[in-house]
Amino acid sequence: MVRPNRFYDVIRIGPVKVATFNNGRGQTKHVAACTAPKCGVSNEYFDRAAAELAARTHTCTRT
Repeated sequence: MVRPNRFYDVIRIGPVKVATFNNGRGQTKHVAACTAPKCGVSNEYFDRAAAELAARTHTCTRT
């Protein structure tokens, strides 16, 4: 059993990191999180393609 909140398959698209993880319920989820200072945008997705699309279309308005 994989422990929850262990990120794998991490890629970076601009300032956004996209990663896959298994939550505590055994579901595989994907996250897109912006690493720019003062941005703080992050979202979970059921589909890896949706997370990567969010990363590609993200624009930081606070940097």
